[in-house]
Amino acid sequence: MDFTTIITIILPVFGLIAAGYTARRFNFLSENAGEGLSDYVFGIAIPLLLFRTMADGDIPAVSPWGLWASYFTAIAVVWLAAMAIIMLALKRDGRTGVVAGFTACQSNTVLVGIPLILAAYGEEGAVPLALLLSIHFPLMMTVAAALMEVAQSGRLSLTTVKNTAKGIATHPIVIGLLSGLTWRLAGLPTEGLFRPVLDALADTAGPCALFALGIALMKYGISGDWRATASLTGLKLFVLPAIVWVMAHAVFALPPVWTGSLVLIAACPCGVNAYLIAQHYGTGIRMASSSVAVSTAVAFLTCAIWLLIVPH
Repeated sequence: MDFTTIITIILPVFGLIAAGYTARRFNFLSENAGEGLSDYVFGIAIPLLLFRTMADGDIPAVSPWGLWASYFTAIAVVWLAAMAIIMLALKRDGRTGVVAGFTACQSNTVLVGIPLILAAYGEEGAVPLALLLSIHFPLMMTVAAALMEVAQSGRLSLTTVKNTAKGIATHPIVIGLLSGLTWRLAGLPTEGLFRPVLDALADTAGPCALFALGIALMKYGISGDWRATASLTGLKLFVLPAIVWVMAHAVFALPPVWTGSLVLIAACPCGVNAYLIAQHYGTGIRMASSSVAVSTAVAFLTCAIWLLIVPH
C-alpha cells in the first residue's frame, strides 16, 4: 500500500477526531453534546451497522476459529505482560494490575476500529470485524470483572457473574449482532422500505464515532503517570498487533482482508472503556486516562506503519 493511499485512509479518520477535539476545546460544543453523540453511536448507529453486516454481508466459508485464536492469544499474552509490568516493576496492587491489563488489550474498536477498517477494506472488512465483535465485548468484560473480583476479595461471587451476564446480554452491540444473525438465518430480506433508513443511520456510525471520540479526549486527559502510560501504550500499539500479525499470517494463514482487519483492530488506541472500568473500581484512573489520550495521539503514526505491513 503506497504512502498516498495510507494518508487517504488515515487522514479522514484522525481528522474527524481532531475536529471533535477542536470543537470541544474552543467550546463550540458542550461535554453534554459529546455524551449525547456517544450514546447515539453506541445505542443506534453501530448496532444497526453490525445488524446490516450480519444480515446481508458476504461472509466467506472460512472458519472463524483461526480469527478468534489469533486475536485472543495475543490478548492473553499482552494482558499478562501489562499486569507483570504494573505489579512487579511499578509495584502497584492487583486491582490496578487488572485495569492495566484491560487498558493494554481493549481496543477502541467502535470509535476508531470500525471507521478505520471500513476506510481500508470497505464492506469486506466489516465481516471479520463483526465476527470478532461477536465475542470480543462479552469475553473482555467477563474476564475483567472476574479478575477484579478475585483481586478484591480472593474469590468470584455469583452476583458478579449474574450482573456481568445481564450487562452483556442487554448491550446494544450484542443485540445488533445477534439480531442480524437471526435475521440472516431466518432468510428474511433486507431490502424494502426500511432499507434506506437502515443505510442512512448505519452510514453515520463512522463519522459520528470519530467526532464523539475527539470530544471525549478533552475529558480523558494526560494525568502524569508516565511510566505506566508509556508501557501500556507500547504494548497496545506495537506488541499486540505484532502478535496478532504473526498468529493470523504465519500460524493460521487467514485471508488477507481478515488478517489486515485483525491487525488494524489490534493497532487501534486504548478504548475509552478502560477509563470507565478504572473509574468504576476507583483504581488506576490516571493511568487509564493518560493511556487513552496518548495512544490515540500516537496511533496516527502507528496505524500508518501497520497499513504499510498488512495485506491489502
